Amino acid sequence: MKKELGIGALLLIVCATVAFMNPRFISPTNLRNQGQLIGMYGIFSIGLGIIIITGGIDLSVGSMFALEGVALSILLVERHWPWPLAVLAVIAGVVMLGVWHAFLITKIRIQPFIVTLCGLLIYRGLARDLANDETKGFGSNNFGLLRTLASGSVGKVFSPLAGSFIGNVPTPFVLLLIVALIMWVALHHSVYGRYLYAVGRNEEAARYSGINTKLVIGSAYALSMFLAAISGILFAFYTNSISPSSHGSFYELFGIAAAVVGGCSLRGGEGSILGIILGTVLLQVLQNIVNLEGIKSSRTYEFLGGVILAAAILDEIFGARLAQRPAAVRDAPSASVPGGAPPVESK
Repeated sequence: MKKELGIGALLLIVCATVAFMNPRFISPTNLRNQGQLIGMYGIFSIGLGIIIITGGIDLSVGSMFALEGVALSILLVERHWPWPLAVLAVIAGVVMLGVWHAFLITKIRIQPFIVTLCGLLIYRGLARDLANDETKGFGSNNFGLLRTLASGSVGKVFSPLAGSFIGNVPTPFVLLLIVALIMWVALHHSVYGRYLYAVGRNEEAARYSGINTKLVIGSAYALSMFLAAISGILFAFYTNSISPSSHGSFYELFGIAAAVVGGCSLRGGEGSILGIILGTVLLQVLQNIVNLEGIKSSRTYEFLGGVILAAAILDEIFGARLAQRPAAVRDAPSASVPGGAPPVESK
């Protein structure tokens, strides 16, 4: 909880400073746009955080966004599928990619970095082939409620029930709150969540204690892809135009950075839903500062690279210190994993 408090305090300081220096930061239009971006980035960042907690990584999310966006456009615009069927089809397809990753990682025993790096390349290539290297889009068609659900506000969906303030809250932000609540219960207050932490801390010890580690790790990749599929639909309608060669590029880095800024250890076994959300908000606020102040956009990638590198260095330092502590102290109840998971002793 100390990490979350620290990130929250830093976020408040940054927001207060920026609001004082640039009043546009707290304008209704800017806040609404920020809420929409936080919602879209936060949903798939939670999925990446779950994978990182198990000690894994996923580099393919950005390319998957391009492939999903192209496929959704083709189904809706060119083949005229009903939008609920098209949405279910692309979500199911994306989840199957997560299952494929899980098979390669848990059964074939290929490193997650290699599996998802190959996915990054393959999915981008498939998106370009499927679109014939042409930009796809959705035009002005609303496809029933789909556009409103993806890029509208609560008031447009539930106008009779929503008040003037609540009605202006972006739908993606509301979806993030719903996803975060469900995942908070699953991660911090369920046996499944304890298994995720146990596998991330010591996969071998978890397996000896009776946990089906392959199933736990595989489910994390499938779950992450499910959340990414939801974000992918939101991004597709937010941009309303999908260039298969660039759509979603480097988005996975934002998700990874949000998770590590929020306290997820790259070693696995640490992290929280609240931390991931705070990390996402902080990154989007910093991105907003870049836009408002006219700073070169390249600084965003410099910051992302620096954040991930700093997290890796700190993780190595604190991980080495923890390893040097006596086993009795290291495995004491006070050092139990977040979310209520008991420490797992090696056998």
